[in-house]
Amino acid sequence: MEEQTLDLTLKELGILPEEYQQIVKILGREPNYTELSIYSVMWSEHASYKNSIRWIKKLPRKGKYLLAEAGEENAGLVDVGDGLACVFKIESHNHPCAVEPYQGAATGVGGINRDIFTMGARPVAQLNSLHFGNLDNARTRWLLNGVVRGIGDYGNSFGVAVAGGEVVFDPSYETNPLVNAMSVGLVKRNHVISAIAKGAGNPVFIVGSATGKDGIHGSTFASANITEDSAKDIPSIQVGDPFAEKLLLEATLELAQTDTLIGMQDMGAAGIIYSTSEMSAKGECGMQINLDLVPRRQEGMLAHEILLSESQERMLVVVKKGREAEVKAIFDKWDVPCVQIGVVTDSPDLEFSYQGQLVARVPAESLVLGGGAPQYEREYREPAYYKRYQQFDINQVPEPEDLTTIAKELIAQPNIASKRWVYEQYDTMVGDYNLTVNTPADAGVVAIRGSKKSLVVSVDCNPRYVKADPYVGAMIAVAEAARNVVCTGGVPIAITNCLNFGNPYNPEVYWQFVRSIEGMAAACTRFETPVTGGNVSFYNQSTIGDRDEAVSPTPVIGMLGLLNQIQHRTSLAFEKKGHMIYLLGTSRNDIGCSEYLVSHHGITESSVPYFDLEEEYKLQMLVSQLIEKRLIASAHDVSMGGLFTTLVESAMPNNLGFDITSDAEIRLDAFLFGESQSRVVVSVTEACEEKFVDFMLERDVPMCLLGHVTKSEIRVDDVSYGFIADYKHSYETALEEKLRR
Repeated sequence: MEEQTLDLTLKELGILPEEYQQIVKILGREPNYTELSIYSVMWSEHASYKNSIRWIKKLPRKGKYLLAEAGEENAGLVDVGDGLACVFKIESHNHPCAVEPYQGAATGVGGINRDIFTMGARPVAQLNSLHFGNLDNARTRWLLNGVVRGIGDYGNSFGVAVAGGEVVFDPSYETNPLVNAMSVGLVKRNHVISAIAKGAGNPVFIVGSATGKDGIHGSTFASANITEDSAKDIPSIQVGDPFAEKLLLEATLELAQTDTLIGMQDMGAAGIIYSTSEMSAKGECGMQINLDLVPRRQEGMLAHEILLSESQERMLVVVKKGREAEVKAIFDKWDVPCVQIGVVTDSPDLEFSYQGQLVARVPAESLVLGGGAPQYEREYREPAYYKRYQQFDINQVPEPEDLTTIAKELIAQPNIASKRWVYEQYDTMVGDYNLTVNTPADAGVVAIRGSKKSLVVSVDCNPRYVKADPYVGAMIAVAEAARNVVCTGGVPIAITNCLNFGNPYNPEVYWQFVRSIEGMAAACTRFETPVTGGNVSFYNQSTIGDRDEAVSPTPVIGMLGLLNQIQHRTSLAFEKKGHMIYLLGTSRNDIGCSEYLVSHHGITESSVPYFDLEEEYKLQMLVSQLIEKRLIASAHDVSMGGLFTTLVESAMPNNLGFDITSDAEIRLDAFLFGESQSRVVVSVTEACEEKFVDFMLERDVPMCLLGHVTKSEIRVDDVSYGFIADYKHSYETALEEKLRR
C-alpha cells in the first residue's frame, strides 16, 4: 500500500501510526485492508478499553457473593443462594442514540439482554439511566421521545419488565445524550454458559438473524466525537428485531439444558470478529471460518463487512463434534436459523476465507482486551474550574423570603418531577417478576422464583456532583445506589458500572475519569460491593464548529442487592395520619450543587454536597437494623431536591400531608432544599415509637423528630405550604406539559 494511501486508510479506520507498526510486528508482514479493519474495531476504545483498562483494574473485583471476577464472563455473575445465580450488566448506546434515537435505544436494550441470556440466564428485569439536554430544546424532546419509544417497543415486545431507572436533564447532554441500559437475569448455577471455544474439530455455528451492512464500524463510531456530520453515520447504527431476539432467547435457554455446548458468545460490537476472537483467546485456540457460509441479507458484501457487521440478534455457538444434529433441531424448533460456518483449530490464529481466498489471518490473542490490544496511560490534570467550584460560599446567596412558592416550583422541575410519561411506555408487569409496581420504594424489587429471597436493583448517578468533585461525586453515586437498596430492605452485594466521559486525550477529562475511579473504588471497598464488570464510554463529546464540549462526567452505578425476607420490603410511602416523622443523619447549612441552587438562583458552579463515607456507612447499617427489627413503617433517602422533596414523595402515594419543624440553626432554604448526604426520612407508628427512640439513643447516628403525618396539608414551622393534592398534580404533569411545547 502506497504511503499516502496508507495514511488516509489509517486515519479513516482510527488506527494510530504506532499501532500500525505494532500490527506489522504481530503479523510479521503488512496487513491487508480486511486485517486492518479487524484491528481497527478490536483496538478501538469501545472494544479494547485501551485508555481506561489500567485504571479499571484498580476497582475492587473480589467479594463473597461473586462467582466470576470482572471480565471473566460476558456479565457479572453473583451467587444468590438456592443453587441460583444472578447475571447482570449495564452498557451504553450513547453515540447511536445521538444519531438515531429509536433504533439506538432499541438495539441497546437488545444487546444488553443478549449479554445476559448468552450466559444461560433468563432476563427478568431492566433498568435505564437516561441523560438528556434542556427540555426547552426541540431536539432534546425529539431525542427523548425516540429513546423512550425505542426502549419501550423493544423491551415490551421482548417481554422483560422495567424495574427502575432514572432520567436526568442537563445542558451538557444537549447534543450527546447518554442511554445506559441494564439487564438482570437468573440462572441455575450448573447451567451457566461461558464464552469459550476449545477442542480442535468442534463445529462453530452462527445462529439468529442474517448478516447485513448495518452497524459496520460501529465500535469505531462509538470511539469518536459527535459532530455536525454524525448523521451521515447512520450505517453505523444497528437495526433491532425484538421478536427474533425472543425466539433466540428461548432456543438458547433450551440448548443450555443439554450437554452439547462448549461455549457461546453474542455478536454485539464488532460482530463476528469480536465473538471469534474473544472465544478463541479465552480457550487458547483458533478457528477456521468460511464467510461464504454466513447467511446474508444483502448481496455483494465484502469480507470486512461480513466480519464487522453489527447486525442484531446473532450468536456464535461452539458445540461438541457429533452433536450437530441435536443442536440444529433445537434451533429449527424455534424457527431460528442455525448454520455451521467453521471449526475450532489448535492454532492460535483466526483464519477467514471468502470466495475461495484466505482474506485474513490474525492471532486471536492479539485482538482482545488483556491480550495484545494496546494499553495507554494518558496525561491528566486538574481542570481550572475545579477551584472555582470549591470557592462557593452559601453566604453569597441571599435567602428568599417566600419559600412556599419555590417549593411548588421545585417539585415541578424536570429533574424532580414524576417520570410517569416515561415509565408508562414501558411494560412493568410482564413476567410477574417485578414486585415494585404497587409498593413504591427507593429501589426495584424483583422476585426470584424458587426462592424466598428477592433481588433489589437500583441505578444512580448525579453528574452535577461528579463534575464539582469527581472523587466525592463518584463515592456519592455508589453510596446513593446502596442507600436506595438498603431503604428498600435489601443488602447491597455488587455493582456494575457504565463510565460515561468525554475525550480521554483531553487531560482535564481524563482527570475526571481517574478521580471518579478512585472515589468509586473507595466507596465500593467500604460497602463491600465489588465491581463485576460494565462499560466504559469515552468520546461523549460534541464537536460544534471549532468547539469541543464534553458531557458532565457520568459514572453510572448499577447496584445489586438481596432482600433475604420479603416481609422486610420497605416502602417510601407514609402509611397513616398521625405517624411520626424522623430524620436520620445530620442536616447542614449546605446548598451546594442542589437543584434548588441551579433552578432558582441560576448558579451552576458550586461545591459538592457534604459527604462523609464513614458517616454514610453507619447510617446504612442502622437503617438495615431498623428494618430488620420492624421499627419503622417507611424509609426514603434524601437526595435530589432535598428534604422537602423527600417528604412530598413520601406523602403523595397515600395522599397524606405532613407538619414539620425546621432546625433553627440552619438556613431554612438549606434545611428544606439542600442535598447534603447521608440522610434518611423514616416514619414510625405510635406502637413502635418508644422502642424506636430507645434503639436510636443507643446508636451513633444523629436523629431528630421532624413532625408527624397529616391528613392532606403541608406545614413547615406553622406556615402552610399548601395541600398534597396540588403538589401531586404538578409533580405528575410537569414533564408532559414540557413535552407538549
